[in-house]
Amino acid sequence: MAYEMAAERRAELVRLSVHMGVSFDNIALLDEALTHPSYTNEAKDVIAHNERLEFLGDAVLELASSTYLYALFPDCSEGELTKMRASLVQSETLARLARQLDLGSYLRLGRGELHNGGAERQNNLENAFEAVIGAVYLDGGWAAARDYVARQLAAEAQLVQRTHVTRDYKTTLQEHIQQKRHATISYELIGESGPDHDKRFTTLVRIDGQPMGEGTGRSKKEAEQHAAEAALRCIKKE
Repeated sequence: MAYEMAAERRAELVRLSVHMGVSFDNIALLDEALTHPSYTNEAKDVIAHNERLEFLGDAVLELASSTYLYALFPDCSEGELTKMRASLVQSETLARLARQLDLGSYLRLGRGELHNGGAERQNNLENAFEAVIGAVYLDGGWAAARDYVARQLAAEAQLVQRTHVTRDYKTTLQEHIQQKRHATISYELIGESGPDHDKRFTTLVRIDGQPMGEGTGRSKKEAEQHAAEAALRCIKKE
């Protein structure tokens, strides 16, 4: 006999979907995403578990998180974006996001798994989080899944950006110039001010001899970084 969802379970999942900010046309997909294989092994009814949705959700998460970071941090290099994405999609982060949604309370687990703390197990929560993304994708398509992932990752993205990205504007400028054109970059100290214990340095950056930006800082290196930052802003306006 085919599995029929109980009205109480359906009501629970509708409340969860509202909390997630997602409207499901087929709420059974969310039910499947929150069904652990141990439950299916013990269930008398024919019910699918979440491993296939987890497989799909993992792929959707990678693309959606990459799209989100690419748009959110236009000045970050490929290496910086890769590091941030790795932090966002690691097991610990996904499990934490699942806890914030209280997915553990909605997981259907076999008796043994439930009694052994399966509702709080990191691996189960991570898998459920990815499976839910797969369910959102199948139910609402790419746009719905992309927007859902963006909402879930918003706070975490700011945290990992501060952790992994050190603004090295000189390197960014060098990489940008090498990709776009063959040109030489030079930095020239054009001013010093203030007493010895509180100096201010002003640097001019030139690209192929043409002035492109000025920067001031407490050290020559800091002044060069600010000059490179100014040059990048100038280039973007071209």
